[in-house]
This record gives sequence, structure tokens and C-alpha cells, in this order.
Amino acid sequence: MNGRAGRAGPARLVTGCAVLGLVGSLVCLSVLGAVSREQDSAPVGFTPGLKPGRVPPEYVSWIKRAGELCPEVSAPLVAAQIEAESGWNPKAVSPADARGLSQFIPATWATWGVDAAGKDGGSQPDGTADPFTPGDAIMTQARYDCALADEVKEMRIGGDPTRLMLAAYNAGPAAVKEYKGVPPYPETQNYVTRIITAMARYSGGQPGEADGSFGSRVVAGAKKWLGTPYSWGGGGPEGPGRGFAQGADTVGFDCSSLVQYAVYHASGGAILPPRVSQAQVTSGKAVPRDGIRPGDVIGFQLGDSYDHIGIYIGQGQFIHAPKTGDVVKISSLDDPYYADKPQKVRRFG
Repeated sequence: MNGRAGRAGPARLVTGCAVLGLVGSLVCLSVLGAVSREQDSAPVGFTPGLKPGRVPPEYVSWIKRAGELCPEVSAPLVAAQIEAESGWNPKAVSPADARGLSQFIPATWATWGVDAAGKDGGSQPDGTADPFTPGDAIMTQARYDCALADEVKEMRIGGDPTRLMLAAYNAGPAAVKEYKGVPPYPETQNYVTRIITAMARYSGGQPGEADGSFGSRVVAGAKKWLGTPYSWGGGGPEGPGRGFAQGADTVGFDCSSLVQYAVYHASGGAILPPRVSQAQVTSGKAVPRDGIRPGDVIGFQLGDSYDHIGIYIGQGQFIHAPKTGDVVKISSLDDPYYADKPQKVRRFG
């Protein structure tokens, strides 16, 4: 945790009644139980389950508990965040004196620290909130994440709430509010992307996996973004993002970033296609047009190059992010606009 603000300024976190109410409830309720709160929309990103064998076994129960604290914070997110913060080293100390698995500096720990576990690894509080005690650190991290999730929601600035929450964790909520999104600090942008992409390695699976195949996971990963705005230059493996030029005011995907996201997460982070459609149609494995199957990527030559790409979902249909002003949607390959265009099919898994 070496962000520009982050946990160094906890007083800035409590700025509204909604957050004060959450903090009060967290103080009064046991942090080891699930805290039920209403939410404006379902959290985006990943399923709650942990992929077996990814988390050090001594931390699994704590990660699962932390992932139940609020709807916006899943177990895979908590695990990916710890990986980014300390590399799973419970004794880590940064040059800024950030301490433990979750890298809290002393001033912030004094406000947010939770006594959840014993120093010997036991599951019962020992009377001291210690950043070097893994159970304490993990539950404090989740508590802080949940409070930040509420605060960025109150900002009503749009965008992926998971990205905004993580940006607030690293750079501070004031910076997120100032820039109306992830601040343009390289450290913060790298931090957010690193955690969200790492979540795929810790996630137990994606919703809607029909048969568990790679292709069905690609389809499921794309389908969950149906209705998301098209944003030229926006999005990537971490999810929807703010684009540039004609996409500068829109958080969403363009055609190639939707493909990149779906393939990356279907592979558990093992395969990251190139960012642009012209490169995507030369990657992976070439497939004959009559051999296409769900999860394959199909590119369309609109001029001198393959400027559009989508994901085949079966029965002559594909899912894609078409153009500015439109949204991620399902279209037919029989549509005359696409049917008469030269096409290339690639398979990534």
C-alpha cells in the first residue's frame, strides 16, 4: 500500500451519513458474520467462490469470511488484493511503514483495525487488533473495502464500482471523486488492473457456464455485460472502462476489449488476446468458417482491415459491442451488414 492517499487519511473516508451508518454498524456487529445491506445493483466481476488450492490453506477460512462481509467484496477480490499488497507475506513492512498481509499504516490501522483472531492463528479474538495477525488484517481489509464501496456509490459518478473501490483504497476516495473515476496516477491504475485481473486466478468459476468448456466460459463472460454501453477505446481485461476520443465520456467496452475480457477470464488469466481487432484475428488458432463453435471469436473486414470482432454464441448468433451509441448485444450472422463481409474465425482455448 504505497498510494498517494489511501489509508493514510482515514478521516476523509467518513464524509457522509451513509458511511457513518455503515461504520457504526460494523463497530456494533461481529465482523465475523455476514453484514446484510441493500445495494443498488449486483456487484460486477466474479463469483464468490474461491478456486481450490490458490489461497494458502491457513488463510482460506478468513478469506471466505471476509468475502461475506458485504456484497461488493468477494473472496477472490480479497485474495487478489492481498497478493498485490504483500505477496501473502504476513510480516511484510513497506518503506512507508505499511504492515502485514494487507499493508495498513499505523494511523489508518488505529481507526479501522479489527480484533478478529489470535496471534497463534486461532479463530477467536485475543484482545488486540494487530496488522501482523492474518485474521485481523484480512477482516480489517474487507471492512475498509466495504466502507469505500459505499462511499464511491454515493458519488454517483458511474463506472465499474469494483474499480472505483480499489482506486479509493489505493489513492483515496477524494482522488476518485476529483477525477470522476480511477485517478490518472500510473501506480493507482496499475494497482486496480493488477487486482481485477488477478481475481480470475482465485475465482471458482463464472456464472452461466453451461457445460464447463472453455467456449462456454467465453460466452458466459461476455453475456454478463449485455446492455453495457459501447465506449471507443474503453474497457479491457479488468472490465468496462472509460474510453477516449468519442468514448471519453462513456464507461463501457468496444468490440475488441469485450473479446479480450471474455477470453482472459475464461482462461483464468492464462490467455490475454491483443487489444485491437486487427491483431486478434491473427492470434489464437485459425478455424474454418464452417467449423465455428460457441466461444470462437469472429472478425469482420469492414474496409481494408478487420475493424470489428465478436464472439460466436451458437445458432447463428454472436455477441459484440457494435458502435458508439449502441450497447453490448446479440446479433445474427445472417444480418446483411455482416453476412456479406469477409470473416475470420479464431479459437483461443
